[in-house]
Amino acid sequence: MDNVSKTANKELMAQARASLSGAWWLAVGVMLVVFVILGAIASIPKAGVIGSLLVAGPFSLGLAIFSLALARKQNPQFGQVFAGFKKFGVALGAYLLFMIFVILWSLLLIIPGIIAAISYAMTFYIIADDDKIGPLEAIRKSKELMRGNKWKLFCLGARFIGWFLLCLLTFGIGVLWLSPYMKVSFANFYDDLIKKETV
Repeated sequence: MDNVSKTANKELMAQARASLSGAWWLAVGVMLVVFVILGAIASIPKAGVIGSLLVAGPFSLGLAIFSLALARKQNPQFGQVFAGFKKFGVALGAYLLFMIFVILWSLLLIIPGIIAAISYAMTFYIIADDDKIGPLEAIRKSKELMRGNKWKLFCLGARFIGWFLLCLLTFGIGVLWLSPYMKVSFANFYDDLIKKETV
């Protein structure tokens, strides 16, 4: 069976809002902690860039695990945001490969770089679901899943532009709410691709 997302983006977003109902403050708290930690590490003189690279992958995986738990209504826990550190090597490797591939495609033109980023967008959701998969294999699987689905994911992301502009009016504070909304919507997109039914 082909992996094609057939659920309308509007419905994926509605599902995300339903999943976040009653869990908004948990999700906001998770985002706040991640932003604070990443900001603190990035502010370290000289070592900040390297430190950010080291933790970005594990946090990306942790947020994917947390978002999938929310999307699937599987008792999301605050500590899940740190679960990516249990797969530190895989998470770091996936993040570095993701960045390298996107940068290399971007050297050609901006659009190929955007297409590459969209192609690899499911990488951390895939790793969250498979304890045995390696970073390069996860990226390849993401690329396969996104074949024929890139435009739909791009359109899903574009639906949040208006929300992002509204966040600017809150001096960025609204991003704490927008980020989980987006990530759970993308988790729903992933589950739609793999035909995973939520409970």
